[in-house]
Amino acid sequence: MSLTLEARHLGHRYGSVVALDDVSFVVPAGTVAAIVGESGSGKTTALRCFNRLVTPDTGDVRIGDSGVESEAIDALRRRIGFVPQTGGLLPHWSVRRNVMLVPRLTGMEDGNTAACEALRLVGLPDETFGDRLPRDLSGGQRQRAALARALAARQEVVLLDEPFGALDAISRAEIHGVFETVRAARGFTALLVTHDLAEAARLADLVIVMRAGRVEQAAPFAALRDAPATPYVAALVARARDGARAMEPA
Repeated sequence: MSLTLEARHLGHRYGSVVALDDVSFVVPAGTVAAIVGESGSGKTTALRCFNRLVTPDTGDVRIGDSGVESEAIDALRRRIGFVPQTGGLLPHWSVRRNVMLVPRLTGMEDGNTAACEALRLVGLPDETFGDRLPRDLSGGQRQRAALARALAARQEVVLLDEPFGALDAISRAEIHGVFETVRAARGFTALLVTHDLAEAARLADLVIVMRAGRVEQAAPFAALRDAPATPYVAALVARARDGARAMEPA
């Protein structure tokens, strides 16, 4: 069973800088939403409100029927999968031990089985990769392991903060395929932060375009493309289209 995510009128400042300005959106249960925007648009701040890495100055965040502030932080974070940009694997732990971290913390009786299942789903079978250290993996494999860790306790919600941005084009395309396979198998609700509109178009059911701390438009990519709500959204789609054309063979 997956859960709905909802941000209600979020406002947040870092000193004099406005990071979020009346931000609201809903991610229906079982769907993937991508927050897209330039640096400083507020996309990462919005995502981090869901696992309380950021506490907004105003507004509230809900997962399912509950506000996140009503739950102890440790319990909240253990039931939400989180993949940061760098993967966040502990360097001196094996891949298996990294992936088993949350199942152990939550006391899952079948934690070892769950970890092996997650590794298999992301294409890193335990018998081949379980005993390796993160430094023995390629960049793409490290992000696969980080995704496995985010799913090992069978989380219903997964947050991903630009997890694929540092990968080369080939590795990125491969892990996109892995993400789609895992999503089809698990049916979780996901919120993905990315600066790449093409990535959002491929992976997300809903694209949330942010600029200067505000939501410009939240809609499926086809609606952004065919009926942009603001000149900024239209320009963003046009730049993405031009970039895709530039990559086509002559």
